[in-house]
Amino acid sequence: MSQAETSELLGTGRRAAVVIASTSAARGEAADTTGPILVDWLRGRGYDCPEAIVVRDGEPVGQALRDLLVNAAVDARPRIVVTSGGTGLAPDDRTPEFTAELLERQSPGLIYAMWRKGLESTSSAVMSRGVAGVRGRSFVINFPGSKGGVKDGIAVIDDLLEHIQTSIEDTTDHGPRV
Repeated sequence: MSQAETSELLGTGRRAAVVIASTSAARGEAADTTGPILVDWLRGRGYDCPEAIVVRDGEPVGQALRDLLVNAAVDARPRIVVTSGGTGLAPDDRTPEFTAELLERQSPGLIYAMWRKGLESTSSAVMSRGVAGVRGRSFVINFPGSKGGVKDGIAVIDDLLEHIQTSIEDTTDHGPRV
């Protein structure tokens, strides 16, 4: 890709992070199947995105999110944080709770759109309890832990990502309000 093409990508000059909530992957008992998909997507949009952070379900997810969104210096915080996993009904599926406590504003319509997309192929899509929203200049969204759920989430969010990013950065001209 040429420098001119790279500079036109939305994520250019911005950081992103992926957090995978999977106890079995964190223990090395299973492969992380969703992190590589999410990292490739964000890199393809121009974001500087390291490999996924893989943690156990429960409190380690909260700590990873706090490290990215609170403990990091303001200018080092990622503009996009995508989680995968920990959104189901198991006792340690607490990704939405840890995310919600850090958000300043939620955007439930994005999750509803992901449910709708997921329902095209599986009725279990509505079991995902993810949340989405903003903290400072960071957009945070919880994707399900399945490859299908991640692909559905990307299909929904990808078309909206530029508008989400420019809105958070307040670089869009809303025009007159009528």
